[in-house]
This record gives sequence, C-alpha cells and structure tokens, in this order.
Amino acid sequence: MNRRGLLVGALCCVAVPGHAGQEAALDWVNRFRRRNGRRALRWSPVLAAVAQGHADDMARAGFFSHSGSDGSDIGVRVKRAGYRWCAVAENIARGHRSLDEVLEGWRASRGHRRNMLNRHVTELGVARGPGDTWVMVLASGC
Repeated sequence: MNRRGLLVGALCCVAVPGHAGQEAALDWVNRFRRRNGRRALRWSPVLAAVAQGHADDMARAGFFSHSGSDGSDIGVRVKRAGYRWCAVAENIARGHRSLDEVLEGWRASRGHRRNMLNRHVTELGVARGPGDTWVMVLASGC
C-alpha cells in the first residue's frame, strides 16, 4: 500500500514478448483507455521486467497468485526494481494463448478492467511466462 492507498490487485490476463508484442499490448490498452476517456500510458521496461519476473516465478514454482513465492506483493516487487511508485496495480492470468485473448479477458473482467482504466497510472509493462502465465503491471512514479 502506498501513502494514497492505491495498491490494487486482480486476477486476469496479458503479456507479450519482444518489441512487436510490447507495442501491440501498449496500443491495445491505449485504444481501450481512449475509448473510456483516459490518458494514454507509456511502456516501462522496468514494469515489464517486474511482470516477467512474477510470471516466471509463478510458472517455476507452480502457483498462481498476486503473492510471490517469497510472499511479496506487487508494491514490494516494483519497489525492489527501483521504481518509486505512488500507484500500482497488477493483472495476472493463465492459459490464454494469445495477447488478444488475454487482453479481451481482462477487459471483460470488472477488476482487471478497473486496473487498466485506473486514472492514477501512467505506465505499463506486460509479460508472458511459461505455461501461458501472463502478468500486467501498471504504475505511476512519485
């Protein structure tokens, strides 16, 4: 939790490896945000690395949770990466075979949709781990 109480978590789906995947994820989320009266986000390599780390951790250790294998939450993982955040949210998903599938799943889910439309976030990172484990991290620096 940060000073403003904006730590948000929800189960869901998203992620894409490589530059083309990053652009596709960012474009999709920004179109969705624009249609809903929200500002566009920027891609964050730091948040993408945090997302990838959590996706890999879940796949490696065989669990599915917003808590890491070490008990960390998204706020702790983002802080460990050196990102000084004021707002942070995370979507996770498993089993979606494509970026579009996971993004549509998140869009259709109330909590995940709320995270993607959060007015307080300015940046995004998405990752896909083994076993189609997806993580999206959204945040805003202080």
